[in-house]
Amino acid sequence: MDKIFLVKKDFVNSRIDRWIKRNICQVPQSFIEKNLRNKNVTINKAKVKSSYKLKIDDKVYLNNFNPNFSCHLSKKRRYVPSKRDIKDSEAFIVENNENFCVINKPYGLAVQGGSKIKKNLVDLIAENKIFLNSKPFIVHRIDKETSGILIIAKNRKYAQLFTSLFRIRKIHKSYLSICHGEIKKTKGIFSGDLIRYDKDRKISEHAVTNYKVLDKNDNSTLLILNPVTGRKHQIRKQLFLVGYPVIGDSKYNLPENKMHKNLMLHAYSIKFMINKKKYKYTVNVPDYFKKMLLKKKLTLFKNS
Repeated sequence: MDKIFLVKKDFVNSRIDRWIKRNICQVPQSFIEKNLRNKNVTINKAKVKSSYKLKIDDKVYLNNFNPNFSCHLSKKRRYVPSKRDIKDSEAFIVENNENFCVINKPYGLAVQGGSKIKKNLVDLIAENKIFLNSKPFIVHRIDKETSGILIIAKNRKYAQLFTSLFRIRKIHKSYLSICHGEIKKTKGIFSGDLIRYDKDRKISEHAVTNYKVLDKNDNSTLLILNPVTGRKHQIRKQLFLVGYPVIGDSKYNLPENKMHKNLMLHAYSIKFMINKKKYKYTVNVPDYFKKMLLKKKLTLFKNS
């Protein structure tokens, strides 16, 4: 017997494969593709591809769609935040309105959970009272080790809007970083290809970041950086490749520089425009960042 689901407005323009993963279960893409080919999953009783974008009041029919949960569900450990964790998360909130919120993410907290990650921002913030009548939609990410500003949409419309703004580079982010060594030029551009691997596949991606030196001495430099592209670990990789790795980076660094606990990379500000209204949010650097500035005898915004 068919199971029938009516598509709500929050999922308009969402791909059918992503709808399944969000609403049915986290099964592999290959499993979804096979069931679409075999017409075990149809839209309005018609065969569609995984890229099909849902429309309002579409009917999703599931016929003999019986995933083996022990095999097909990802082994993601559910994080259930304590009341204390939920209460503490209120301090992260910089802005809250009906369409989105802005979070000051602390160091060491992953944005989303995974097979090796339990505690995460999404599961934590979803229990906060600001999401009482909605749910969090992640529109961009920052590394677990990076602190700072993050936008979370509260409905699919704004999630799609922010995704589009990021894609056309109409959202502008600034990062603060303390790196090893003295960068001679007061401002410039890091531009070049970055390599990453997807299993055995080598992927080369062009990355561009504008930077300005705020303060420096003969052993360290304080920078403000504005990434133009959004590659994984972009700033960390670029600074390492030019010989000025971020202090506290345990991945992209020289062995002798890995003695610091915290990554000195902070998502400082973000700005964008929606319906001709300008938005800009900034968050102060954490205490450990301030202590490093004192230790390295650097002054924030000395030259700005």
